[in-house]
Amino acid sequence: VQLQASGGGLVQPGGSLRLSCEASGRTFATLDMAWFRQAPGKEREFLSAISGSGVSKSYADSVKGRFTISRSDSAKTLYLQLNSLVPEDTAVYYCAARKRGALAAVAARPEYWGQGTQVTVSS
Repeated sequence: VQLQASGGGLVQPGGSLRLSCEASGRTFATLDMAWFRQAPGKEREFLSAISGSGVSKSYADSVKGRFTISRSDSAKTLYLQLNSLVPEDTAVYYCAARKRGALAAVAARPEYWGQGTQVTVSS
């Protein structure tokens, strides 16, 4: 499975971005997907996960209500809508995947990782 993340950039506080992650190498619907981020000097942090069916979703408390995860099986793409951004959201954002199973598994032990896309929130 190959994952290609994109959509990062420089945005002002209060702004929005939409990240994308295109998957290949396996039928997309057979993958549970997740987003993580890593800020400078900090450990990688789980943000959100979505089941292969798209029905089940989970969010970290730090982003609940501001970030929205979604997926398009026809486009083989995972999305993360980032709203109300603050400087503390500055990080490299990674998509990840795991063969379908318990949703908690992709959050805890992804099998595949994308290369990351930089998000910088600054005025």
